[in-house]
Amino acid sequence: MGMLRVLSRSGDDKYTWNQAAVEVGDPEAVAAVKEAERIFEEQRIRGATAVRVTPGAPAERIEKFDPDAREILMVPRVIGG
Repeated sequence: MGMLRVLSRSGDDKYTWNQAAVEVGDPEAVAAVKEAERIFEEQRIRGATAVRVTPGAPAERIEKFDPDAREILMVPRVIGG
């Protein structure tokens, strides 16, 4: 199961997909991973940083959506002043 977490002022939004179901062509799973990829790209355009989180390993910054990732965390650009 993959998860895209998008941090925001209201907490975080979670989008999940089942990669095994995607691989066998399940329409709902394919739609879920496409939606997660769309959100990933939208957030990157807005300046968010994407990090792949893997248990037992250091977080890794990524530039492209990875449907095989267990968890991707999107951190919005911080604007201070």
